[in-house]
Amino acid sequence: MAASRAERPIRLVVRDSDLARRRLTVFFRLILAIPVFVWLLVWGVAAFVVAFVLWLGILINGEPPESLHAFVAGYLRYWSHASAYVFLAADPWPGFRGSTDYPVDLEIDPPTRQSRWKTVFRLFLALPAILLASTLGGAPGEGGWQFGSYHSQGHGSEWRVWSGVGGVAAVCAFLTWFYALVRRRAPRGLRDLVAYSLSYTAQATGYLLLLTDRYPSADPAQAEGYAELPEHPVRITVDDPLERSRLTVFFRLLLAIPHLIWLLLWSIGAFFAAVVAWFAALVTGSVPSSLHRFLAAFVRYGTHVYAYVLLVGGRFPGFVGREGSYGIDLQIEPRERQRRWATFFRFFLAIPAFFVSSALSGALFVVGFLTWWYALVTGRAPDGLRNLGAVCLRYGAQTNAYLLLVTPRYPSGSPLLEHAAAKPATDLTALGEPY
Repeated sequence: MAASRAERPIRLVVRDSDLARRRLTVFFRLILAIPVFVWLLVWGVAAFVVAFVLWLGILINGEPPESLHAFVAGYLRYWSHASAYVFLAADPWPGFRGSTDYPVDLEIDPPTRQSRWKTVFRLFLALPAILLASTLGGAPGEGGWQFGSYHSQGHGSEWRVWSGVGGVAAVCAFLTWFYALVRRRAPRGLRDLVAYSLSYTAQATGYLLLLTDRYPSADPAQAEGYAELPEHPVRITVDDPLERSRLTVFFRLLLAIPHLIWLLLWSIGAFFAAVVAWFAALVTGSVPSSLHRFLAAFVRYGTHVYAYVLLVGGRFPGFVGREGSYGIDLQIEPRERQRRWATFFRFFLAIPAFFVSSALSGALFVVGFLTWWYALVTGRAPDGLRNLGAVCLRYGAQTNAYLLLVTPRYPSGSPLLEHAAAKPATDLTALGEPY
C-alpha cells in the first residue's frame, strides 16, 4: 500500500507526532501569521503568473521547464506550511523559505511530460476538484488563495463557512484553538482531518497550476501515512459495488421521496424516545435495551437514506434500518453504561461535534453532486468520492448516536475509512482514477 500511495505525484507528509501546542502562540496565531499571509500573497501572485508560462511551455514542448516547475512547487509547499500553521495542524512558525523539514510538508515529484489536450482545458477540468477543495480546505483563486464563501440556507436560518480560511479545515482549527488552550495539545482526530483536507487541496492546486496532470484523488486511504482510526462503538462498513444505474441516478431524488417522508416521521418518534432515554440514563446509568435498539435502528436507517440520496450507495434501501441490509451500513455495539454528568449535559457536549458534522455535510453534498454527473457518464461512482462520502456519513452517524444516547463515545474525526491492516492492497489501485 505504501508503494501505491507513493504513486501520487503530490503527497502530504506529517511529522508532528506529539501534537503539543504552546498556549501563547495558539492564542495569537492569526496575528503571528500576518507576515506569512503577506509573503504567501506575494509569492502566490508570482506563482500564478509563472503557471501561465508553464501552460504555454507544455503546449509547445509537452513538458514544463524544470526551473518554472520548481518555483511553483516551492509556492505550493510553502502554502502547505502556512496553512498547517494557521489551522493548528503544526506548531512551529513556518518562516519564509518553505524548507522541507517542516512538520507538515509536501513532497512533489519532478516535472514529467503532460498531455497537451488536458493542458488546454486544464481550468475547466479542474473545476470539480476546486469545488470539492473549497469545502475541505479552500479554493485557489487569482493571485493566491481566494476568500469566498460557502452558503447554505434553510428554515429561515443561514450559515457561512469561509473558503480559503474555511471549510472543514477551518471548523476543525476553530475547535482545536479552544482545545489547545485548555489541554496544550491538538486533538488527534481533528489534526488528521485538517491534514487530509490540506492534502486534497494541495493536489487540486497542483493540478490547476500544472505541476502534474494526475487528477486529484479524494480517497481517504491516502491519509494512512499519518492518520489513525480509533476503535468506536459506531462503525461504518462499505460493501457496495461502484456500478450505478444511470436511470436510477438521474431520478435519485424522486425515488428517495418515500424514504425522506418516512425518515421525517421516524425522527419525531426518535425525539421522544431520546427524551425518555435521557431520563432513564440519569436514573439508572444506562439506556433501556428496547430504546437503544429503536434509536440505533433510526441512526442506521438515516445513514442508509443519506447514502442512497447522495449516491454513496447504489441500491434502494429498506425501511427498517436493519443491520446488514444495505451496502453502506452501520455496526452499532450493544448499550453501555453512561456517566450521569455527561448524560445531563449531552446536548451541550455535542455542539462541537455538530460543527464538524455540518462542515462534513457540505463536503458530502459536493460528493453527491459530483458523483451524480460522473455516474451519468460512466455508469459507476468514483472510488475516492464514494469512500470520502462514507467517512462523512460515519461522522454524522457517530454524532447522532452520541446525541441520542446510543453511545457515550464521542465522534472520531479520523479521515480514514477503515484500519490500514484491514484493507487489501489491491483496493488502492483506484487511486489512479479521477477524484
